[in-house]
Amino acid sequence: MAYEIVVVGALDTNCYLFYCAGSHACAIIDPGAEPGKIFAAVASLELKPALILNTHGHVDHIGANRDMKEKYGVPLYLHAADVPMLKVTEHVELSLLLGARDSPAPDHLLVDGDAIAVGSETLRVIHTPGHTPGSVGFLGAGVVFSGDTLFCGGVGRTDLEGGSWKDLDKSIREKLFVLPGETVVLPGHGPWTTVEQEKLSNPFFT
Repeated sequence: MAYEIVVVGALDTNCYLFYCAGSHACAIIDPGAEPGKIFAAVASLELKPALILNTHGHVDHIGANRDMKEKYGVPLYLHAADVPMLKVTEHVELSLLLGARDSPAPDHLLVDGDAIAVGSETLRVIHTPGHTPGSVGFLGAGVVFSGDTLFCGGVGRTDLEGGSWKDLDKSIREKLFVLPGETVVLPGHGPWTTVEQEKLSNPFFT
């Protein structure tokens, strides 16, 4: 199991290239902006994109979905609850800033507990509503891609449409904090952390 971080766009979104070291099959997680930068990283690592995964439907995480689809012709995965967010024209100023394009409809709808194969590796879907109704995390071997649910020293906003502090708090406590403490948390923005570190020092939970 291996991954590469490509920081994209004005909001410094973490786009992750999760890949199988043997086959170089790759999942592109949250291509939010700067498609050329993502293409270059894929080419540099000689990866073979197999699918696109969105942790949620906010424009800074889906803004380059269409570019990825047009370049690689691979399926897009998103939770059904966030499908209404895929029209970036509803966020004109931010979309222009990010160079975002309306996303194609997902080819597959993510469901809690789904197992997604990436070469010989597997990611398990964890539904973590709160930041958005359809927010999900992707759990691999010793890592979890948490989207904008949990950050190093912080949590996702709940004051945007569809956000819920009650749901976010429950998702983090019951879905993420139950993972082994050494699990590496790879968030949608900012540096990585661990489950143990956030349980001990995240100001929203201490």
